[in-house]
Amino acid sequence: MSIASDTTLGPVRLVVADVDRVADFYENTIGLGEVERSGDVVRLGAEPGVPAVELVGRPDAPPRSPRNTGLFHLAVLVPSRPELARAVQRVAAAGWRFTGASDHLVSEALYLNDPEGNGIEIYRDRPREEWRESNGEIEMATIPLDLDSVMSELPPDRDGARMSAGTRIGHVHLQVADIAPAEEFYEGTLGFDVTVRSYPGALFVSAGGYHHHIGMNTWNSEGGSPPPPGARGLDWFQVILPGEDELAREAERLEAGGARLERRDEGLLATDPSGNRMLLTSAG
Repeated sequence: MSIASDTTLGPVRLVVADVDRVADFYENTIGLGEVERSGDVVRLGAEPGVPAVELVGRPDAPPRSPRNTGLFHLAVLVPSRPELARAVQRVAAAGWRFTGASDHLVSEALYLNDPEGNGIEIYRDRPREEWRESNGEIEMATIPLDLDSVMSELPPDRDGARMSAGTRIGHVHLQVADIAPAEEFYEGTLGFDVTVRSYPGALFVSAGGYHHHIGMNTWNSEGGSPPPPGARGLDWFQVILPGEDELAREAERLEAGGARLERRDEGLLATDPSGNRMLLTSAG
C-alpha cells in the first residue's frame, strides 16, 4: 500500500558548529528569513511560522566524512522561474559560488554548499503536464542549464533580498550505504513509490506522482557508515502525513518492518538502514 498521496516534506534540521555564521548564510545568501530562535536552535523560512531549514548549534560537534551516509543535499523549491533567477542574483551578489546548474527535464536547478559543506539545491519545477514518462519511469536527466534563458525572466519590480512566499523544501537527497535496503525501507515499508531507478547508484521515490520527494545515492558512500553520534550535518528531515490516521498507519508499518523508532511529542523519529533519520508528523 502506497503512502498517502498528499504527503509532503517539512523542514530539514542540520547540526552546525557555528550557528550564527550558517544562519547568516541562509538569510543573506539563500534568502530565507529567521522564523524563530530558541536557545541553540534557529529556524529559517520564507513565511512567518513556516520553517524550511532548522539549525542546531553545537560547537563541539565532530565533522562528518564525505564517505559517511547522511545528507547529499536539501532542495529548496521556489514557486516560479523568475524566483529561480532571483536566487541566481542573490547568491552572486553575496559573493558565493555555485557548484553546478542543471536542467533535469522536470525541473531547473542550481547547486551550492553552505559554509559547513552541507549541499543545497535551489530549483523550480516545470508544470506536471510537461513531464514525460518512459519505460515506467518519470524521465529525468542532467544536462546544462540555460542560465541566460533563466536570467531573462529576472523580475525588475521588487526587492529580491528574500525568497518569496510559497518557497519550501521540495525534496531531500541522501547518501546511503546500499540501494537495496534503502529501497526496501522507503518503498517496501514506508510506501513511497519508486519513480526513477535507472540512474546508476541512485534511486528516487515520491508520493502522489511527484518526480521525487526523496533521492538516495551511493556515489560517495557505498558501504559507508553513519557519521559519529552528534556529528555536523543532517539531524533529521520532516515527512508530513495528511492526518493522524495516516501517521498511525505508517507507525504500524515501521514497527512491523523492525525499523528503529522513537516516539516524540511532535511525531515519530524513524531511522533508515543507513542511519538517516526522518521525523514523521501529522498535518492535522
